[in-house]
Amino acid sequence: MAKAATKFACTDCGYSAGRWFGKCPSCGAFGTLVEEEAAGAAAPSKPTLRLVDVKAEEGERIPTGVAELDRVLGGGLVPASLVLVGGEPGVGKSTLLLSVLRSISADRTTLLITGEESPAQVKLRAERLGGAADIGILPETELDGVCATLEAVRPEVCVIDSVQTLYSSELGSAPGSVVQVREAASRLLRVAKESGIAIFLVGHVTKDGAVAGPRALEHLVDTVLQFEGDRYHEHRVLRAAKNRFGSTNELAVFEMTGTGLVGVPEPSELFGRSVDGEVGAAVACALEGSRPLLLEIQALVAPTDLAMPRRVATGVDPKRLAMIVAVLSRHAGVALGQADVFVNVAGGVRIDEPGADLAIALAIVSAAKGAPVKPKLAAFGEVALTGRLRPAVQSERRLEECAKLGLAAAVAPSGTPARGKLRVLEAETLRQAVRSAIDAERPEGG
Repeated sequence: MAKAATKFACTDCGYSAGRWFGKCPSCGAFGTLVEEEAAGAAAPSKPTLRLVDVKAEEGERIPTGVAELDRVLGGGLVPASLVLVGGEPGVGKSTLLLSVLRSISADRTTLLITGEESPAQVKLRAERLGGAADIGILPETELDGVCATLEAVRPEVCVIDSVQTLYSSELGSAPGSVVQVREAASRLLRVAKESGIAIFLVGHVTKDGAVAGPRALEHLVDTVLQFEGDRYHEHRVLRAAKNRFGSTNELAVFEMTGTGLVGVPEPSELFGRSVDGEVGAAVACALEGSRPLLLEIQALVAPTDLAMPRRVATGVDPKRLAMIVAVLSRHAGVALGQADVFVNVAGGVRIDEPGADLAIALAIVSAAKGAPVKPKLAAFGEVALTGRLRPAVQSERRLEECAKLGLAAAVAPSGTPARGKLRVLEAETLRQAVRSAIDAERPEGG
């Protein structure tokens, strides 16, 4: 019998070759090519279908009982889907999913497969969260046993905590290795689709925040949810990095309490609080999916003796920060060439949209000049390299959020229509916005 051929595949980009390379020729990553056996005999062909003849019955989404999670999922959990939930240890992944199972188990069959905790430990946590519900539980890490149980029980919703603990005895590598994680995800995907089971996979993350294991794991699943936030702080943010059944722009905010994670329906009240007259702070009205958010932007500008001043950003793209600093220096007359600039988004939230550029710029100017932003003022707008302000999308919804939180005015690009009693300070350029927003008559300490 001929020996099965082997190939080496990159765990980051999926590139495969007949021999091993220290550096992946495709993506340039080092040490990512791992050996795997090539497939044996070809499987028999199956009859094909015509897409027009396929009868697609849209499955009704399953409410998770957690409104904030339903928002991120796109309206609920899709039957026969595979959802990967990643996050740092202690951030609340298991706590959130146990609450989901408690809610769903009221009228649907559920199963928790735990490879990290004993059933007694899970029950103690469930009682702390409000009581143990009718949830099936299986302490198992052997992949064949897990798949056999799923096919026999066929629960409507299953949580596997965690995918890195599963292993197949047919593979020689240890649990958590690239080969084992990929095999577990592939087998579970097939079971989910064939048996109609919605499966949550809990995944650990690496030191840079990515889900541990091969990138192929994220490509296999239908949805990737990522927990953000420091486990030593009470607030958590849940985002969708991938969602085949909904938007990836939605965001959910949770608060860790003694009874588990509780959704925060009005995060603007939490993250948008600011102190009138405080130097180096501005309120941004950002848009996350369909949800407008008021966020406090904090900035610190300090003189430096370094040849290359530092530009440090927390919750903001560092490249975006460097661009805003350059535009301020060139087009707004704010000298920052000999100063370190630090920017932080309060509450640990990350901003990705360009509509927050103006608020970031105003916070930096406030810190540099020692003058506060005018009280009860928010800002939104994209800053162009020419110093001009570009309109932000869905300005009406942003202004409605500002008015709802009791703000008096908003600085926005020219052409932004007023909304209700909220006053709109229109500005065509960044220099004009600075003049309108910075309270020059109230210097620091005044």
